Amino acid sequence: MRIHEHPIIEDFKKGREIGFTLDGSPMRGYEGESVAAALKASGVTTHRYTSKLNSPRGIFCAIGRCTDCVMVIDGKPNVRTCMTPLAEGMSVQTQHGLTPRKEG
Repeated sequence: MRIHEHPIIEDFKKGREIGFTLDGSPMRGYEGESVAAALKASGVTTHRYTSKLNSPRGIFCAIGRCTDCVMVIDGKPNVRTCMTPLAEGMSVQTQHGLTPRKEG
């Protein structure tokens, strides 16, 4: 399930295996691959839920044009995961509306 080629990102080389978190749970991916690619390789298909209907969304265009794959990355909401390179220690959160889900 790992994405090896991308139609927009020309230099799509995966680096060393690194750790990041998804909603606080440890995950593994390859440095430099897109966050979306790392999530897809781990079987994660839902990146956000819409604010009005709470409908799940995930990768749609994979070229940064739509907003279906946006997530909260390192505290910043609305980051397009298909265009964001994975980095060691990155904190990725499922987005609910315009923000991460409120705990408690």
